Parts: sequence; C-alpha cells; structure tokens
Amino acid sequence: MNIRSITYFMNPGVAIDTARFAQLRDFVKGARDAFESNGYAVQSARLATVPFPLLLPNLAPDTVVAYARALETAAADAGCSYVALGPALPDVQESYDAIPPVLAETENTFMSGVIASPATGVSLPAVRSCARVIQEAATLDPNGFGNLYFTALANVAPGGPFFPAAYHEGDEPCFALAMEAAGLAVQAFKEAGTLAEARQGLIERIECHARTLSRIGEALSKSFGVGFNGIDFTLAPFPAESESLGTAIERLGVASVGLHGSLAGAAFIADALDRAHYPKVGFNGLMLPVLEDSTLAKRAAEGTLSVKDLLMYSAVCGTGLDTVPLPGDTSREALACVLLDVAALAQRLAKPLTARLMPIPGKGAGDPTTFDFPFFANSRVLAVDAAPLTGLFAGDGMFDLAPRISLR
Repeated sequence: MNIRSITYFMNPGVAIDTARFAQLRDFVKGARDAFESNGYAVQSARLATVPFPLLLPNLAPDTVVAYARALETAAADAGCSYVALGPALPDVQESYDAIPPVLAETENTFMSGVIASPATGVSLPAVRSCARVIQEAATLDPNGFGNLYFTALANVAPGGPFFPAAYHEGDEPCFALAMEAAGLAVQAFKEAGTLAEARQGLIERIECHARTLSRIGEALSKSFGVGFNGIDFTLAPFPAESESLGTAIERLGVASVGLHGSLAGAAFIADALDRAHYPKVGFNGLMLPVLEDSTLAKRAAEGTLSVKDLLMYSAVCGTGLDTVPLPGDTSREALACVLLDVAALAQRLAKPLTARLMPIPGKGAGDPTTFDFPFFANSRVLAVDAAPLTGLFAGDGMFDLAPRISLR
C-alpha cells in the first residue's frame, strides 16, 4: 500500500506569497522523510488552492494561465509534483472559460468545475459549461489525455486529498493523505473463509495502517504548525491485478464486474470502510476508474461493464465516473446528460461524486484505447446512451433535490 499523495492545502495569495511556499517546501521534505522512514512509499506531494475565481480578481483566460504557470513553478520548487487550482464556480460562469486554456498551457495543473453543491443545488448552466470543457480538453491530445486533468464536482467539500477534486477553503494551511489501498481489499478477501472474516480483515488492515499514519500526521502537524485534515482511504487502485478494486469485488464471488452481484460487492466494501475508525476526510468510498484498474479495464473491453453500471455502483458509495474512455465524437449535449445524472445522484444521496470523462479523438464505441502511460491499463471505448436534453432540463436555472429521508 502506498500514499498516493500528501496533499497540502493553502491560499497562495494573488501575488504568490514566497513565505508560504518556503513553509510548504520545509513541510514536504519533513513529511516525505517521516512517512518513508516508517515504510510508506510516497508517490507524490501535491498542492491544492482555494477556488481560483475567489483568488483572482481578473478571470481573463490569459491572466489565469499566467497565474497557473507561476504557481506550478513555485510548487515544483517546493517539492510538489502537481497543483490543483480549485474549481470554477456556478455563480462565476466565466470561470469555466479559463479551464481549457490552462489545461493546454500547463503540464502538471489540474482543474475542476462545480456542477452541484448543497448551497446551489444542481446548476444546469454549470453542467453545460463542464460538458464544453470536456469536449474542448479532449482535443488537446490525440489520446484525449487532457481530460485526465479535469473533473466535474458534485457535492464535493473542500479538504479532500484526491486530485483533480482537491481544493482548499480559508487561509490556514493544512494537509491530508490520499491512499492507494485497493490491495488491502484484495488481500483481505483472498485470505477470508467467510464474509464476516472478509469484512473484519479489511477493517483491521485499514485501522492498523491508519493508526500509524495518523500518529505521523499529528506529529507533523505539531512540528510545522499545519493542520492535519485526516486520511482518505478511498480504495484507489493501481493497474495490476493485486491492486484492483475489480479483482476485490470478484474475490467476493462475482464472476465478472458488471454482472449482477457487482453492486452488492461494491456496497459490501463501502460498508467496511464506513465501519473502520480513523480520521476521515474526502470520499472514503470506492474508486472505480476504468483506465486505472486492470480488472475494470478488462471487463469494459469485454463489454461486461458500462457507463451506466459505474454510475449505479456510485449510488452505494463510489467517487462517481472516473477515467472513463468515451467516443471522440460524443456531443456536448450527450456529455451534459451524463453530468446531469452524476449531479442528481450526488444531490439526492447527499454524497460527493465526480465525473472525469475522457472522449478519445478518432475512436468510436468498442475501439481499443492506446495509452502509453504507466498508471493506465488499456481498455475499449465505452458507449454513451444519451440524446440532447430538451424542455425544462434545457433551461438555464438551478434546482434543488432534497436528500431522501428514511421513513423509519
């Protein structure tokens, strides 16, 4: 199990406060040393900022690009491999316009856009704006790789450490840990003789690591005067069978992820995460990214796993739709339909969900993907069953969806 990211949150200032970056540099070095000396490999340190529409008085694309470049350089000098510039916001619609230029002109900057939140409800203009961003970002690379750096956010709170969804709130710096822990479920289920043993084995593994990670995190917080938000033990995979959530679900007895029984497997794993005790922040659910999980990629290529399946599993606790390869000619209107479903599901269930959709230029449904990227497992392009929204859903308003109240 690795630490995918030590994510540091701060308000860098409009002029990029050098003193804050000096503190960041010292923290990153100290945190890496502390976790690695305790046996945890750290894949990356990352910086997440407050939403850029609240940070920059001028949201002209050229201004945002220049700021993103400067921030990327300052973060790299401080030891952070990636930057998340916070989300575009529904009440600042022009902020979405700046996202494609930033993705085009930077190398390691992630962006996001809010499509739903408890405060605003579902924003139809924001849904369409994010669909436009996805369509434009797809053209930045022949493999549609630009959309790896963008996600749409529904009910995602600040402080979660996973990119591209990470963003900060306030002025005081803090940090959190994003884990790559799907292997814990694979190991626990392999060794279990009963479902009870499988659940308890996963819980014990999570809590054992969490105790050590929390102890180190609290010590770092005291040493550097930086708040410790907690741990996101969302069971993020790596493209190897031993680190696959798809493999874990199949170890429970599902023949192939995508067949009936898969939702029960996802719910079972999510339930174990809920029962585990540790300082939680972020999603703390399942991460089912098609292109980052070897078994999911294989099942999608076989035609067993669909976009609708992935969205359905998100209802029992996932992070939404992540690294989903789509046809390159997927229309903006069809993308908006998918995003609207994600937003509605997040609102109705009062849970955080994201959508990182990746139209692949020149490819249609069923075509193989050809990524040359060590963190991806190649698959096939998934179909999108959608037609343009009409009538009331084609309007420019926002609407609330109250969380379902238990009748008990």
